[in-house]
Amino acid sequence: MAWFRKPKQKLQKGDRRELPSDVFEKCGECAEILYRERLAKNLYVCPSCGHHLRIGADAYVRILADEDSFQEMDVGLRSADPLGFVDLKPYVARLEAAEKKARHGDAVLTGTAALEGIPVVLAVMDFSFIGGSMGSVVGEKIARAARAALERRAPLIVVSASGGARMQEGILSLMQMAKTSAVLARLHEESIPYVSVLTDPTTGGVTASFAMLGDAILAEPGALIGFAGPRVIEQTIKQELPEGFQRSEFLLEHGMVDQIVDRRELRAEIGRLLRHMLGLPAGAIGAAVDAFPADVGALAGNGGPPARPSQAAKEAEGRTGVAPSRSGR
Repeated sequence: MAWFRKPKQKLQKGDRRELPSDVFEKCGECAEILYRERLAKNLYVCPSCGHHLRIGADAYVRILADEDSFQEMDVGLRSADPLGFVDLKPYVARLEAAEKKARHGDAVLTGTAALEGIPVVLAVMDFSFIGGSMGSVVGEKIARAARAALERRAPLIVVSASGGARMQEGILSLMQMAKTSAVLARLHEESIPYVSVLTDPTTGGVTASFAMLGDAILAEPGALIGFAGPRVIEQTIKQELPEGFQRSEFLLEHGMVDQIVDRRELRAEIGRLLRHMLGLPAGAIGAAVDAFPADVGALAGNGGPPARPSQAAKEAEGRTGVAPSRSGR
């Protein structure tokens, strides 16, 4: 009967709602379609499966640093092209494109900050800048951040996200492994805490140097952490790798990582670790400080001199030119 039928009308172009392309995001683990604004409030952790989506350096600074406490260092440092490297396009053009995309001068953002009121030096890598690869500028900024921590006697926090050394700089990029490891050994000699946070992915020369030298090594859930990729390893050893190999849970089980920490709890957990390392009671420093004290340890009344390296350590450093690794790692 005609009165039960509703005439069909084609949707006109003017009737369609135009939604911005960045309103929703798909979880790479469970394929859930997520509302981006709600996802951002959850620090880009999928509420359905707990998968940690990749975020940039600026986001980690907002997560870890007290409000308005971050002061960026070495803003003007830029990579050169000493080899005149050209692959699909010149290295110089690749750098320019990466800087426009990441809105940073290179693959690491460094500065001073306060974390739960504790003065710290913070370095955060950005995977969106040529895969977070470590070139001369990345190594230099990490080394300068560590030296700033030495001068201020403040804890150093490094958040890693990298595909490894930057091939466009050849041996110069590989030299950054030794440079960063040597300055971190000085932090260890002076009993200044260094917390390393491993995010997805942390691989190659970064894993083989400063990322695995922390007094405390934390990792986000499910993060890919390793040196060579699993396919390369399988082809080399001619064996099938176990399930979950090179994921943070596997590394925790085998003693390479100290703790897996959810991104939403990362700031509180690092604060707890720093108070423990510095001998501070819980809540001893409640608000962000305006300037770095001469000695962070003095805030807790730890007035004793810092630990000095042993004679054996000095002799080893003299033979190799590089200070021994930290904490026996």
